[in-house]
Amino acid sequence: MRSIGNLPGEIQARLFGDYLLAQGIRNEVEVESDGTCVIWVLDDEQIEQGRSLLERFRQNPDAPEFARKAADAERVRTEEEKAQTEWRRRVHNRKRVFPGMIKYGAGPLTFALVVMSVVIAVYSNVGRDREFLRPFFISFPVNGEAGFLPEVMRGEWWRLLTPMLIHFGIGHIIFNMMWLFQLGSMIESAQGSGRFALLVVVFALASNLAEYALSHPHHYKFGGMSGVNYGLIGYVWIRGRCDRGSGLHLDKESVVMAIAWFFLCFTGWVGPIANYAHAAGLLAGMAWGWVSAKIALRNP
Repeated sequence: MRSIGNLPGEIQARLFGDYLLAQGIRNEVEVESDGTCVIWVLDDEQIEQGRSLLERFRQNPDAPEFARKAADAERVRTEEEKAQTEWRRRVHNRKRVFPGMIKYGAGPLTFALVVMSVVIAVYSNVGRDREFLRPFFISFPVNGEAGFLPEVMRGEWWRLLTPMLIHFGIGHIIFNMMWLFQLGSMIESAQGSGRFALLVVVFALASNLAEYALSHPHHYKFGGMSGVNYGLIGYVWIRGRCDRGSGLHLDKESVVMAIAWFFLCFTGWVGPIANYAHAAGLLAGMAWGWVSAKIALRNP
């Protein structure tokens, strides 16, 4: 969001703001202490267009075209209000089903992923029982079996996703479930379970395949929700920064902590970590967040 200039009075500024909104340019009007009004445009790619229109407006603010177009802004606001009402209804319904858990209202998929992770942790003795975990690893070659993901190639496709449900140690699962619960609840409340499911699948695939393919030799006894979590962190962080109306936000302290932990893991000081999974998840999440924000801002 950037300023494109100012106008001398609030009446003119509100009229011009409505004109911009009718043109598909989302904006905010800020009244200064001296009575002048600063015009802010939310999408950086529309800055130059906004400045050009502001210059035209300054030359003749009473031109009929501005008042005529500005009248369409009410229709745009009505449509946005309908969308917000639907979003609030979805959040209310989730809070009614899962009351008092978190300010966003946790969704069913978030709970399902937490429950599945905890169940597998219990039955695997928090990752110590490798035989129990054999069907959940991305691969577990036996009898000299070689090749790239031999079990997946035979049709055991679930192995591409299930490593995210494996955890090694109490601290590992607690830390991951805290991040998953916070981020999953936020995304499900704001964008629905379908979008959250798609995000989880894509980030799981990206992180698990990256860890397996880039480690030498192929590292297959890895697990954890952290690759998916880093994808969700990247998505919420960038989408929230680029599209403030998305309902997604990650505070600065959380971002700093997540990035600091990301680089600390690469040092090797905290033990063996699936660093390629973290990196792939984070990059995939940031890319998705940026692209989805641009699409949303172009289609308000």
